Amino acid sequence: MSEDSTINADRDRTATMTGSGGEVRVIGNYRLLQKLGEGGMGEVWEAEQLQPVQRRVALKLIKRGMDSAQVIARFESERQALALMDHPAIAKVFDAGTTERGRPFFVMELVHGTPITDYCDRHRLTVRERLDLFIQVCEGIQHAHQKAIIHRDVKPSNILITEHDGAPVPKIIDFGVAKATAQRLTERTLFTELGQLIGTPEYMSPEQAELTGEDIDIRTDVYSLGMVLYELLVGALPFDPKELRQAGLLELQRKIREDEPARPSTQITRMGGASTTAAQNRSTTPLALVKSLKGDLDWIVLKALDRDRNRRYASAHAFAEDTQRFLADETVHARPPSTFYRTSKFIRRHRLGMAAGMAVLLALIAGVLVATLGLTRARRAERQATLEAETARQVSDFLVDTFGLADPSEARGNTVTARELLDAGAERIREELRDQPLVQSRLMTTIGEVYTNLGLYEEADTLLEDSVSAWRDLGEENRLDLATGLHLLGVLYDNQGRYLEAQRTLEEALFIREDELGPEASEVGSSLNSLAIVEWNQGHYEQAEGLLARALSIKERTLEPDDPSLASSITNLGVLYHSQKKYSEAELQFKRALAITEDALGSDHPDLAADLNNLGSLYEEQELYSEAEPLFQRALAIWEKTLGPDHPDVGIALHNLGNLYRNQRKYERAQRHYERSLRVFEQNLGPEHLYVAISLREQANSFRDQGDFAEAKELYDRSLSILEATVELDHPEYVETREQYSAMSALPSL
Repeated sequence: MSEDSTINADRDRTATMTGSGGEVRVIGNYRLLQKLGEGGMGEVWEAEQLQPVQRRVALKLIKRGMDSAQVIARFESERQALALMDHPAIAKVFDAGTTERGRPFFVMELVHGTPITDYCDRHRLTVRERLDLFIQVCEGIQHAHQKAIIHRDVKPSNILITEHDGAPVPKIIDFGVAKATAQRLTERTLFTELGQLIGTPEYMSPEQAELTGEDIDIRTDVYSLGMVLYELLVGALPFDPKELRQAGLLELQRKIREDEPARPSTQITRMGGASTTAAQNRSTTPLALVKSLKGDLDWIVLKALDRDRNRRYASAHAFAEDTQRFLADETVHARPPSTFYRTSKFIRRHRLGMAAGMAVLLALIAGVLVATLGLTRARRAERQATLEAETARQVSDFLVDTFGLADPSEARGNTVTARELLDAGAERIREELRDQPLVQSRLMTTIGEVYTNLGLYEEADTLLEDSVSAWRDLGEENRLDLATGLHLLGVLYDNQGRYLEAQRTLEEALFIREDELGPEASEVGSSLNSLAIVEWNQGHYEQAEGLLARALSIKERTLEPDDPSLASSITNLGVLYHSQKKYSEAELQFKRALAITEDALGSDHPDLAADLNNLGSLYEEQELYSEAEPLFQRALAIWEKTLGPDHPDVGIALHNLGNLYRNQRKYERAQRHYERSLRVFEQNLGPEHLYVAISLREQANSFRDQGDFAEAKELYDRSLSILEATVELDHPEYVETREQYSAMSALPSL
């Protein structure tokens, strides 16, 4: 050091030395070189150890102003936790100390690494390679657990990957919120304040979301490891991180505790264009990626993520072992056992030996099989036919009795409406069919669907939810019926604006149909089509496009060209083109769907009205008002005739006519249609539905165009209030409403 250098010591063994080489900070035997990062309570520096050996290290020092008793206790807890552990997957601790002013620090292995997810994507590691790396992470966490330490913040940014001799090696860092399970790590008191969540929400277990912090064990790390594996396999988390972080504390806790994650294979199918990127990052294709995840890996991940920790893996070691079983083509413990499953695994592990043995065995049993197969099939078919016949008879008897209420001798001069018969049937199902669960379930599903089609969502809700519960109780033999009930319930939730519930329900229906019927069944196409609508309503257009493309592809291969179910996917493709302002392509699809629907269902079917409405909307946006108006009017007439004057679809037609008249400056006529459509929406969908918000906004636009800014402002405010409570802030409808309101507010008259 030169003679003119000055030393400004702060009496806590940290010195700032200023000389010709600039400012250098020294803590004990360590010279700080550059700050690598900082967290909520500490700073991490790259430092040079001066003695007894010279080497580069990482030094973690508590931040100034954060040296409260609680923070120091937590910091010292991390220091002591790391000092207890010695494992290749955990960053090593070299030294520790405390400055004279009580600021603790520790010195650890300097890890120049990349978060595990980023490393895997950058190097395009396959699913198998990712699993090999993940097993090493589990072994590191298991070592910590053996030292009675729970990490409590396992996430990709705390699992850094370095390379040793060209091979990736994980290093687990940041035990700053670790909790000792069997010993005191420090004499200071370490506690969690009431109301303070410890950890990272996206990776936090349900029990960790509780505020007491008293009910945490090693299985909370198992849950977080499950989230890390989910992200490694899928390229996304099951829950939207943005949504979690925007939620209030109570809602955040509810989501963590109650929301069920989608299966990894299912998540890939609903990622739209992002699934291609995810597959490329795993050196495969989307279809192959879904196939590799479906089955064992789905079961393994969901077992780790079970909300009930008693059903999770008991340890990180058990988690790693089951993952290793998958890699070895052995039966995994996460999957419900079955003879077929165990046998298939055995065959895959012993392909060559089994091939020779099977050739001999097949020759021996071929004759017996031929003789018995016909008899077995006949008996099975006979049993099934008997069951179906009895069920059909019971359904028929029930319907005859119900419609008998309309007989003059029963009605006694009173007119019995179809709605009254429906209500009577729904009531009788609950009371009279308790001992006939199969018939009861089937009828609840059917009448629930009818209620939905009539726009009677509250009545449909109860029946369909009960039918789903009943199908679950009836067991595996009725899985396809369960899928039908789930599909109808998901569609109902979507109509009610309960989009997250709709998504989860439809995903379960999709999984069952794929599992039972295969990925190319027309029913799978219907599930994908409905999921696309849910994604669309949430403003997730890219995801909707991917689902819709797959749905249409399946339907075109499996259905006749004039099947009305095909028309629904064609219509949705037209809506997609419309949103992209590809008007000629949209018109072609709308007209194609219109022709199929009218030919198959007739000129007064509600589905035909939907096709007419969509084509009218396309023309209206292009200011082809004379072409749009008769289409809207015809759609309105069909819906009023077939569904009644208060059905939500009638509200849609009225709303679109209101827009049409407003754009032609026929404001009085537009207002009549707006007011009636708003009444229909509020009455049937509730006061906070997306359609209510859109209706209020368009009315506001009408008053704005007439110069009545005060009335417009009130309607804009109501619309924005609903949207803020029901959709994400980047939802296109919210963005559009905010932009239109802001534009009006900027006008000079305001």
